[in-house]
Amino acid sequence: MIVFLEGILVEKQPTRIVLNVQGIGYEVWIPLSSYDRLGAMNATCRILTYHYVREDAELLYGFMTAGERRLFELLLTISGIGPRIALSALSGLSVRELKAAVAENDVKRLSSISGIGRKTAERMVIELRDKLTAGEALEAVSGGDEADAENVLLRDAVLALISLGYKQADAQKMVRQVAKASDGETQVEELVRRALTGN
Repeated sequence: MIVFLEGILVEKQPTRIVLNVQGIGYEVWIPLSSYDRLGAMNATCRILTYHYVREDAELLYGFMTAGERRLFELLLTISGIGPRIALSALSGLSVRELKAAVAENDVKRLSSISGIGRKTAERMVIELRDKLTAGEALEAVSGGDEADAENVLLRDAVLALISLGYKQADAQKMVRQVAKASDGETQVEELVRRALTGN
């Protein structure tokens, strides 16, 4: 299994690169999200890879971040999604946006991706929801690194409900409903209490 490649970037296109690794040219298919992070032509480039083998072909797919590769691998576990559609998904939405769409059951947003119809989008939600960790889903929904104090509060309240035995999607829905009615200065304990009582 080829896990990563490091070499000179000799060809660079939005969906494809060629790396010269000690005199051997490796063709690597990439999503647009990785293309945006590539360095300059003829510079050293290190890219994480997924080695896809089937009866009639061996293909390399490349990613600039571990998060992209992990989500690509998860997408391949869904029936009806092959490497091409998985790359299309990563090109259409960022990793955070894809995770958020799954966590929030946003079938409409997922089906807006080229090559993904409504039924496939529904399968994505059902099959990926349980494969994302609670932390991943909460980070995606709260905006990741850009989360402000309010988002951290909401995330902590959802985690508290999950620890009480609620499913992730239910906990997020409960917290969102009570957060809309809060004054913005509510504590985690208060949000959890309101979510549990429905007030």
